[in-house]
Amino acid sequence: MDCGIITSKTILLFLSLVFWAAGGALAYVGAYVIKSYDNFDSFIQDKYTLIPAAIIIGVSVVMFIFGLVGCCATIRESKFGLSFFFLIIMVIFAAEVAALVFSIIYQGKINADLGRSMNVVFSNYGGEDAETKAVDLLQTQLSCCGVNNYTSWSNTTWFASHNNTVPLSCCKNGTTGCTGRLNQPDLLNLEGCQGALQHLLQDVLSYAMLVILGFAVIKFFGMLSVCVITCKTGSRRSGYQPLYA
Repeated sequence: MDCGIITSKTILLFLSLVFWAAGGALAYVGAYVIKSYDNFDSFIQDKYTLIPAAIIIGVSVVMFIFGLVGCCATIRESKFGLSFFFLIIMVIFAAEVAALVFSIIYQGKINADLGRSMNVVFSNYGGEDAETKAVDLLQTQLSCCGVNNYTSWSNTTWFASHNNTVPLSCCKNGTTGCTGRLNQPDLLNLEGCQGALQHLLQDVLSYAMLVILGFAVIKFFGMLSVCVITCKTGSRRSGYQPLYA
């Protein structure tokens, strides 16, 4: 059997298996991105930042189905099946590129919107509402305090109405005797929550972008392999040919 055919078939069979594995991986990445944003949705007013995650999950669903199509089409060398598989790969490749572009675009917009949203939420802190719980969760999980730093609380109504103290969620984990007073900086988390949350969201998006880019490269070589098999079998002979001669 022609070396090019063997190599191309091997790549496509591997790609079919990658479809199933990638489907699971992309579903996990998309769910992880959504979960990360959902934990702090009170600070993210614009939901367009979830577009890349939605695209990733949509791509993962079709990949499970099309992995089987690619495997059968490759083994049988079906011209129709390979053409359909090529179309599938091309569409998914385009979707992954679109998700990558959206991730790059919205990565910069997050920083601009986050500060405005956080200032509003932190200024409304107090009581038992969802925003107050979100602030406490944010400060506890990210070990941060205030928007820019722990002194940002001095500009809020909470600080003035609670004897010039910050919420106890600003206290370092495991500390005792923390009352939330600014004269106890050794007991407080000093880093601002805006920078900590930006860093977290940027890491999540960067992770998603690397995964998308890796799978996009695999799809590109898959499309080349389909072209090789289709051209060589079409010029030589048609019909079924075993994978290994």
